[in-house]
Amino acid sequence: MKFRPLVLITPGTDRQGTEFADMSCSLADRYPSAIIAAGGIPWVLPCLPDPHVVAEAVRRSDGVMLTGGDDVQPELYARRLSRKLGKKVNPAEPARDLFELMVIGEVFRRHKPLLAICRGQQLLNVALEGDLIVDIPTQAPGALNHNRPDAKDAVVHKVALTRDSVLTKIAGKQMLGVNSSHHQAVGRVATPLRVTAVSPDGIIEALELADGEAARSPFLLAVQFHPERLFDRHREHLELFRSFTRACKSNVR
Repeated sequence: MKFRPLVLITPGTDRQGTEFADMSCSLADRYPSAIIAAGGIPWVLPCLPDPHVVAEAVRRSDGVMLTGGDDVQPELYARRLSRKLGKKVNPAEPARDLFELMVIGEVFRRHKPLLAICRGQQLLNVALEGDLIVDIPTQAPGALNHNRPDAKDAVVHKVALTRDSVLTKIAGKQMLGVNSSHHQAVGRVATPLRVTAVSPDGIIEALELADGEAARSPFLLAVQFHPERLFDRHREHLELFRSFTRACKSNVR
């Protein structure tokens, strides 16, 4: 019998759920739907930062996907922000940040495949000691409008891909049309990572492991865009998930 790989997905949180007034999970169905379409089984794990639960969950999974959502706490990547920049930070959820930092640590300890989307790319870079652009319009005033919630399911600009990257192999070309729903982005890139896609204004759109870092993970791809909202109409974005789940299959017991 062939088993589908089990993909651990990290959700967001809502401060008040629809059933009760306490914290609840929050995740668009597009993420698990993309994993199912690519041949995997999605497993959504609540953002409860218990190190023992996180360690066992990552061990049991065949791969991990980090999803989009709230801003990352500035305290994790910046000593201090100016008052002007501080006002641009949307409310963060510290428990989710801590939980996902634990997950990332276990991913590398357990040598698991990792796919990080939007906020996931940003947090991965922070976890490995990189930093972030706090607010693109403020810090890069000539940049494109990257915050396009009005067109979250549509291609709004193209990104240039690095020739020898995993993403180029997936797309089969060196230009890829993407959507865009963010106001923050990767700033200084963490040493274990390399940039493999940029938008026309220079904003970092994808990260992969740098040369010599392959021992960290059998597959690592981080993207700033949202392929889960494009996979059903754009082959390249479905292939991104298929490539990830194929890497996860090598861990199926």
